Amino acid sequence: MQAIDTLTPCPCGNPDGYTRCCQLLHQGAVAASAEALMRSRYSAYVLKLEDYLLATWHASTRPAHLKLATQQPPPTWLGLNVKRHENHGDHAIVEFVARLRYGGGSAQRMHEISRFVREDGRWFYIDGEIKS
Repeated sequence: MQAIDTLTPCPCGNPDGYTRCCQLLHQGAVAASAEALMRSRYSAYVLKLEDYLLATWHASTRPAHLKLATQQPPPTWLGLNVKRHENHGDHAIVEFVARLRYGGGSAQRMHEISRFVREDGRWFYIDGEIKS
């Protein structure tokens, strides 16, 4: 008889749960794809893991800090929908829509087309184009 796991849901939406999904990457595992890295970065925003976000941001475009702990009002992340993932060797594009809310305001959509690069076997976020 198999034990039933009561898993914490993964913020990125993976039904396997956080411990089997983004937590592995947050603890140092290498993302298998740019989409996996993007999902883990979304989860890191939800969990306010600024060090992880900066470590997975390419050095050529990485800001000095994000100040997630001091955002006022802090966003409440409501969900993620990956629209497409295109892999072109060591470059990739991931298009997604993240839903969020600030304070008691209305839910908003952030639609982004993100660019990624793989260096030394690791994927890094370069930048993103926000779509209206």
